[in-house]
Amino acid sequence: MAKQSPSTIDLHRAVESLLFLAGKPLTIRKIAELLGMDREAARSAVTAFRTTWNARGGGTVVAMTGDEVQLVTHADCAPVVSAFVKDETRGELTRPQLEALTVVAYRGPITKAELEQIRGVHCGLILRNLLIRGLVEERRDSARAEDVYVISMDFLRHLGVTDVHELPEYEQLHANTTIDQYLSAAGAAQSTVNSQQSTDTNVAAPSV
Repeated sequence: MAKQSPSTIDLHRAVESLLFLAGKPLTIRKIAELLGMDREAARSAVTAFRTTWNARGGGTVVAMTGDEVQLVTHADCAPVVSAFVKDETRGELTRPQLEALTVVAYRGPITKAELEQIRGVHCGLILRNLLIRGLVEERRDSARAEDVYVISMDFLRHLGVTDVHELPEYEQLHANTTIDQYLSAAGAAQSTVNSQQSTDTNVAAPSV
């Protein structure tokens, strides 16, 4: 087997990290943007990583459909994965899950970043669980070019209402100016940090 160069190994690690953290399909365009390279280079990197990763014979594989790529469980693991999912959806909601669900209900459509700014903790696993349970839905906000989360119709039916506006004190909590100001300030601070990092650090695009 040919020895991989350090740059290739680092690039494979970067692709693996992105797919693991995303927990959903990523487009080649998005991966190219995150890695600081053109789309063809990103596609070549993902294809090479997929070949190497899937040859391991592990419990996860890299699946590609058109321009989307995702880290998924191996088909042979379906029974244990199914058992895990059933277990995840049977128990009562934890307090963090209830808090996140409440925020989505009253502040949705809301991005993952906004939810985390309000709650002050990482919400990736919580959102995944709520999605599995069918309590929230993920949608693409074309105007913001971001994914947002909203309460599902199934959840509203469980509550006996037909619209989020029927939730107790919805108008007051949905239009809470304190939260709006907090999100605005947090977003501005993050933009400043990103701007400073771009100015202070010149990172070369990884090579394949």
